[in-house]
Amino acid sequence: MESRNPESRKPSPLDDFLFDLRGYLILENAVEPELLGDLIQAFDEFPDLEPGEWWGNAQRRDYTEETGFELHNCVEAGEPFERLIDHPSWIEYVLRYAGEDDSYVRGVFIDECIASIRRSGGHHPVHSGGYRGAMRGAYRYLNGVFRCGQVNIIVALTDIGDGDGATMVIPGSHKSNFPHPLGGDYARGDRMDTLPGAIPVHLRKGDALLFIDGLMHGGSSRTNPGERRILIYRYGPSWARTRFGYEYSRPLLDRLSPERRRILEPVPPSRPPAV
Repeated sequence: MESRNPESRKPSPLDDFLFDLRGYLILENAVEPELLGDLIQAFDEFPDLEPGEWWGNAQRRDYTEETGFELHNCVEAGEPFERLIDHPSWIEYVLRYAGEDDSYVRGVFIDECIASIRRSGGHHPVHSGGYRGAMRGAYRYLNGVFRCGQVNIIVALTDIGDGDGATMVIPGSHKSNFPHPLGGDYARGDRMDTLPGAIPVHLRKGDALLFIDGLMHGGSSRTNPGERRILIYRYGPSWARTRFGYEYSRPLLDRLSPERRRILEPVPPSRPPAV
């Protein structure tokens, strides 16, 4: 049985100030214990997939050899992942920041969702930043509204502290006009661990990190034994499309509530009637 969701959270003036200033927010105790337990159990039941292998309509697609196990399109991996689509701890935040608020195309779309397991030695290279950044991750605030290309939610399913491979960010770098002079080359695999200006974001199990994708970010090196488990849901404007061309399956869309379906399929396909 689906557990009762917590009360809806809405961004405060302080949230807006810090998001604009730093490019990220920490949402403490974002995921309720019942859902957290269901997600952890779902991770335990993942099959042993090879890179590139499909599991239903989800696919293992590791970004690099060092980023660890990454199951893309993970919303197709079971009902607990569906409950995160419009989770009340952050849906009002992503609508405000990435949802084209006060426009004729108001709404968001999940263009990427990933279940990630990282073990000792793994890391994710530094990437993004305001300098020559893609529109997909662009940050903008103008005429009283946010116009962000993509806002990410990282949910911690394990405690993430020193040595656990925490996400690292360079606060304010989503508005930088200059490249980082001492690093920032994703193709080269630059680590963030000693990059000047980068800080780790430590999370407790159930916390969520919300950030603009244009912020310079990456994953620090995991040096502890065991696993770091997280979920990444990326929200963009309603007119977007999935990054790697994934399509949400009809069985999934058909069983979702209208509200959740509109997030995965904001613009239903237009087709002539069947002959």
